[in-house]
Amino acid sequence: MNRAHRWYCRSAHWTSTLDGLIPWAVGGVDLGDHILELGSGAGLVTPRLSRVAKRTTAVDIDRAAIAETRGAPGITLVCADAAALPFVTGTFSAVVACAMLHHVPTRVLQQRLFRDAFRTLQRGGVFVAVDVHFTLAMRLFHLGDRCAPLTPDAVCGQLTAAGFVDVVAETQGRYFRVCARSL
Repeated sequence: MNRAHRWYCRSAHWTSTLDGLIPWAVGGVDLGDHILELGSGAGLVTPRLSRVAKRTTAVDIDRAAIAETRGAPGITLVCADAAALPFVTGTFSAVVACAMLHHVPTRVLQQRLFRDAFRTLQRGGVFVAVDVHFTLAMRLFHLGDRCAPLTPDAVCGQLTAAGFVDVVAETQGRYFRVCARSL
């Protein structure tokens, strides 16, 4: 991420945004007892997810971001690539990705991420992603970032191709969420 983006992801404004975004993103979804958070970044989402499950595992490819994240009982932090997860098949009841999918730089890596999320889910587990609709302002904000904006339709198509069922997308303001279930 570029400097402005790193700053923003630690800001009071983003924290306030998450207070509304996360309940909408996971509301009405049974996440079960062990959540995998993909791309945890500065770790602002992690404690929010840990409130709804017994265990939360957060992964990020950035060692510095993982080091900044506050651990707590029931939270495990792992430095790993979300497109090559180091977990046993069927480990998690839910996989959640909050505002990180657009940082997966290529379609091939995005497809690997969705297939690995599917692999690590228990049967009937859920995948929930929330991301931003891209505008010119968002593209400018991401200058110098690894960024490959996705549409809800693109995410739905990739999830279906990875084996997910019951794939549904919804929009709220600048954000969209996609929910799907593993077989």
